[in-house]
Amino acid sequence: MGDVVFSKSQYYIRRKIFNFLGQKFYIYDGADAMVGFVKQKAFKLKEDIRVFETPDCSRELLVIQARQIMDFSAAYDIYDPVNRQKVGALRRQGLKSTLFKDSWEILDEHDNPVGKIEELGGALATLRKWIEILSIIPQEFSMQFGGQEVAHFEQNWNFFAPRLTVDFLGGPEEIDRRLGLGAAVLICAIEGRQN
Repeated sequence: MGDVVFSKSQYYIRRKIFNFLGQKFYIYDGADAMVGFVKQKAFKLKEDIRVFETPDCSRELLVIQARQIMDFSAAYDIYDPVNRQKVGALRRQGLKSTLFKDSWEILDEHDNPVGKIEELGGALATLRKWIEILSIIPQEFSMQFGGQEVAHFEQNWNFFAPRLTVDFLGGPEEIDRRLGLGAAVLICAIEGRQN
C-alpha cells in the first residue's frame, strides 16, 4: 500500500490544532482520501517525526530524524522504514532562513546536494521574519532539481485548519515522492512552529 501512497501528483497536509502532546498532521491526496498520518512527539531533544499509513500507527511509511539535538543549520534524514533505506536528507540553510526567507538544501542518500527548496515571495517573505503580524501570511515554496521546479508547496492558512498543498510537477528529473512528501511534512512541522 505504501507505494500507492507515494504515487499521487497532489497532496495536502492538514494540521490538527488543539493537540497538547506533540503535533499531528493528516495527509490527503487530491481526491480528499486520507493517505497518511503524521505524529511528532513533544519534548524530544532530537526531532523524530513518523509518517504512518493510518492514525492507528500500525504501519510506518517514513521516518524523519534530526542528526543533532540543536543545530543552526539542522539536517534531517528521511528514511523508508519498509525498505530500510535512506531516501535523502534536507539541510536547513540557517542564516538565510533566519534572516531572510526559508531555504533548504536537498541531499541524496549519500549526502550529495541535488536540489533546493526556497520560500517564494521576495521582500514579503523577508518581512515575515521581522514583523510578527506578517507571519499570518501564507508561505509558498518551490522545490527545484537542476534549476527546474519539480514541486510546489503552498499554505492555505486558516487558524482552525492550517493546510499545505503539495503539487508534484514532474519534469526531466522525476522526484522521489517519498523525499518530496517528507520535505512537505518537515516544512509543516518545523516552519509551522515559527508562525
